[in-house]
Amino acid sequence: MPRHILISGGSIIDGTGSPAKPGSVLVCDDKILAVGADADQQAAGLTRQAAGVEKIDATGLTVMPGLIDSHCHITFDEVSSNDELFFHRRPGLTAMVAAVNARKVLRAGVTGMFDADSLWEMGIDLRDAIEAGVVEGPRMATGAYSLFTSVGGTAGRLVPDEGTIGYGKVLRNNHEIVTEVRRQIKMGVDWIKLHVTGLIPRQKRRGELQVWTYDEIRLVVETANALDIPVVAHCRGPDSTYDAARAGCNLILHATFMDERALEEVVKRKVAIAPTLTFQANLLDYGDRIGADPVLQDIFRREIADSAGMYRRAYDAGVPMLCGTESGFSVTPYGAWHYRELEVFVRDLGLTPLQAIRCGTLEGARALCLEGKVGEIAAGRFADIIGIAGDPSKDVTILGDKSKLKFVLTGGRSVDLVTPDPLRKPISGWRVNAYGRILSRDLL
Repeated sequence: MPRHILISGGSIIDGTGSPAKPGSVLVCDDKILAVGADADQQAAGLTRQAAGVEKIDATGLTVMPGLIDSHCHITFDEVSSNDELFFHRRPGLTAMVAAVNARKVLRAGVTGMFDADSLWEMGIDLRDAIEAGVVEGPRMATGAYSLFTSVGGTAGRLVPDEGTIGYGKVLRNNHEIVTEVRRQIKMGVDWIKLHVTGLIPRQKRRGELQVWTYDEIRLVVETANALDIPVVAHCRGPDSTYDAARAGCNLILHATFMDERALEEVVKRKVAIAPTLTFQANLLDYGDRIGADPVLQDIFRREIADSAGMYRRAYDAGVPMLCGTESGFSVTPYGAWHYRELEVFVRDLGLTPLQAIRCGTLEGARALCLEGKVGEIAAGRFADIIGIAGDPSKDVTILGDKSKLKFVLTGGRSVDLVTPDPLRKPISGWRVNAYGRILSRDLL
């Protein structure tokens, strides 16, 4: 027997950027059946047929798609340094903790997340466990190990010359590149993650240094795309963004410090970008409260200031912008900051709240590989819906106030927002300190 839910009395933000409007939403099982007057008419018909219709009174609420975090690290567990990430984690415990953290993310109104890379490739198993109902969490897309060269990613000398460490797999030649991409696809990834840039001890340019050649990036893309798997590239710097775009990468994380050449290529190909400025914004705005390095704060201040104008030009030219938060670090703990990228888009890129909401909902469907299926309040979409007290089309920061989050549906199923999360105690040997204390909302 189909299960029907009628959400009525609220104001609907549909995720497309259109203004909010009053109306109802009718859900049937895991999908949205109808919106607006059609929803009321179909619900009335079901009632006349004596079919059960559950009701959610959304009077005074904004009804909108659940947020989609397009850059999340669900297996990192609020790590404070690469040392902690690489040498203080254990596979079994990582899996159990990640399952708990996935629920925190969901209870913050995030109904979809993209985990581009994960410790021991555990994103694959967590995604499958969520889909099977074994654990509770957002709809999820995932990669496996991020592809590194021996120069490394952002961990410098901690990265070995071959093999795996943490979330990375070091590749040394074209044969290893093709073999690893195919292996990850066989394991069931949704994306291949490529760490195009990294840091070296004595580099002479700002941002990060490109550590993959164009031909190597192109080989990754051709190998993955031949098996219908997209490629996401971590790029900080103009050359890396240019090469990732022209090589055919489907999504670029960061894309900071773009120059005119890189911007032109991104615009020409309409490559989606997830700037992921929440990490920098949190360190910049609140780093002094958690003991962060002032030099690091200044670096991130300049990164936002130097990149915001290019992002806006890309957006105005039709480049899809996605909201990602880098949740999983001590500066971006789970369940706390998933709204913040929308705030940064409004404050630093000059987007309207409705434009930012589209970036955090409908555009995020790209990261989940579910375009046309999630991120929008429309008939036929999955019923991933939240109800929030207040009007995010005027102030997106209310999306970060959990006291205003009144209901969350994921696939038409109600999420328990009342029962407190279990009190977590310290785990022996699990933490070290570099960025400072965990930047919880309670701390502020």
